Amino acid sequence: MSNPARRPSASIRPAEPDDAQAVVALRTLVLPFLVRGVASTRQMIATPTPGLHWAGFVAEVDGKIIGWVSASRNEHTTEAVGEVSLLHVHPDQRRRGIGAALLARALEHLAPLDLDRLHGRALPEALPFARRHGFAPSRQERFSALDLHALPPLPETPDGVRLLSLAEADPRQVHRVDVLASADEPGVVASGAIGYDHWCAGTWDNVGLDREASMGAEVGGVLAAISLVKRDGERMWTDYTGTVPEHRGRGLARLVKLAALHRAAARGITVAYTGNDEANAPMLAINTRLGYRQVASQWSCVRELRPTVSPP
Repeated sequence: MSNPARRPSASIRPAEPDDAQAVVALRTLVLPFLVRGVASTRQMIATPTPGLHWAGFVAEVDGKIIGWVSASRNEHTTEAVGEVSLLHVHPDQRRRGIGAALLARALEHLAPLDLDRLHGRALPEALPFARRHGFAPSRQERFSALDLHALPPLPETPDGVRLLSLAEADPRQVHRVDVLASADEPGVVASGAIGYDHWCAGTWDNVGLDREASMGAEVGGVLAAISLVKRDGERMWTDYTGTVPEHRGRGLARLVKLAALHRAAARGITVAYTGNDEANAPMLAINTRLGYRQVASQWSCVRELRPTVSPP
């Protein structure tokens, strides 16, 4: 009896801008609740944010991209933390060591940074793989979707508050709100202020950011809350919604998020996705009131690179 034909092995190589369409197609198959279009993926590969030591790698079989991973330094903290992001392999190509090969290439890329630990994410079914490679699950994250054909009505804007499209806003004010509002956001990594230039490169100048649909709320002429919309065709991702601490408790986060969703629907978007840490009770409550339904979950995972010394 003859042996079955051996499937060709995968080759791992650095991603190129022209890979963007195939990378997005693979991501949409494996992680349909994440939204990053071809243009923004091409931009990420071609012009990564300076200083983050970012690189993307693809796995190929017979010239077809069947796996992806990216690696960088975490920009949200001053700690020495590396990110191994969105490692995924086509379902038909799993259990062949391709994920392990992609991870090894990502770790090789990060090795010169002398990091204290690594942060990654894993779907529930991928936790055994994560554990085998030294990543311990830490926090659960929830992904939710909302049909924009069934939005709650937009309430009246409170006295003293002005809603505006972020296309009209000063990006330095948007950056200020982003930094202040996210400082106490739950997560594996302690948040730190992102410098304006890095924030512009990664957020404001991202070609996927729909500034017209992104909304803000001013109080006394000063931006106090924002909701950022990233778009890919008829799908969108709420990249961040938050309110500066001194103006919390007034419903501004829900107001700007709902205003952004209405604006997005008017611009042809039909479905919205978002992701939240399970400990972020305020934002999860807002999403529930808006009608979001959970569609997936994943785990934040941590791999320590330096031994932990117990106190004497």
